[in-house]
Amino acid sequence: MPEPDPFRFRCPVGVRFQDVDVYGHAHHSRALIYFEEARWAYWAQVVGTKSIDEVSYVMAEVKVRYHGRILYPMTVEVCVRVSHVADKHFVMEYEARSPQGEVLVSGNSVQVMYDYTEQTATTIPASIRLALERWDGPFPAGRDRIDVEES
Repeated sequence: MPEPDPFRFRCPVGVRFQDVDVYGHAHHSRALIYFEEARWAYWAQVVGTKSIDEVSYVMAEVKVRYHGRILYPMTVEVCVRVSHVADKHFVMEYEARSPQGEVLVSGNSVQVMYDYTEQTATTIPASIRLALERWDGPFPAGRDRIDVEES
């Protein structure tokens, strides 16, 4: 019996002509844009964020892995989930899939809750933690610190 798909949230993202490089597939940097579009859609639906000024996290780390070619004109289905929530940060995972369901690009990102007024990391609000838990939880217990180099 196959394992159930861990991704409940899906967002269609159209590949634009401007995304294509000289080799005929989407440039490698475009995966981050596809992830970003899906992350925003996830945040709007799951957390209820209505505008950009309500987003209170900063990006700490992003990893991308390429599995296949994304071609124009294709619509990829970007699957998103939160896989870990700690005190001040959370981890999101992504898969961009072809119309046939093949994983073309995967990755993850670490977001840190941030107070722009105080300019410091802050604790994830209980309302956001609850929304993430309801959609993608329960989250496994694990380390509460992230290993991101400070620059």
